[in-house]
Amino acid sequence: MWKEFKEFATKGNVVDLAIGVIIGGGFQKIVNSLVNDIIMPFISIFTGKIDFNDMMFTFGNTSIKYGSFITNVVNFLIIAFCVFLLVRYINKLNKALEEKAKGFNEKMEKEHKFFKNRRKKKQEEVPAPTTKVCPYCLSEINIKASRCPHCTSILEEKQEVVGEQLEIENK
Repeated sequence: MWKEFKEFATKGNVVDLAIGVIIGGGFQKIVNSLVNDIIMPFISIFTGKIDFNDMMFTFGNTSIKYGSFITNVVNFLIIAFCVFLLVRYINKLNKALEEKAKGFNEKMEKEHKFFKNRRKKKQEEVPAPTTKVCPYCLSEINIKASRCPHCTSILEEKQEVVGEQLEIENK
């Protein structure tokens, strides 16, 4: 069981999540300070120096602190806006990387087509054979010859050249 937990805890996703939670906690403290120490006092200037954290109404023995709720809503909106900006920036980076990769892939595809076409041209440029083999003495002779100059045999059979190999067919 310990081995399974260790394997789970050391996976990249769990470690990344833990780092995200720690950084998020630090970020929350910064945003809380921004809202409580800068934004809300600035807003209280326009609202007649009202401290939102002290805003509440009492219902029997219970006090409902709606001012604290307003402060937390402002905190949430600031955090949500910062996360939105971060995600937007990451999406732009991903899009730019995808376009760069797409351009690279297109370039590689063009190069592949270029070299593929060069190979085809080289294959097409193979000249037709000019010689054949005499079936009697196995000497190499001109492809148009009807008699072998070496053994003087009459070549009556039809010979076809297929690639590098000679194929002999008897009539």
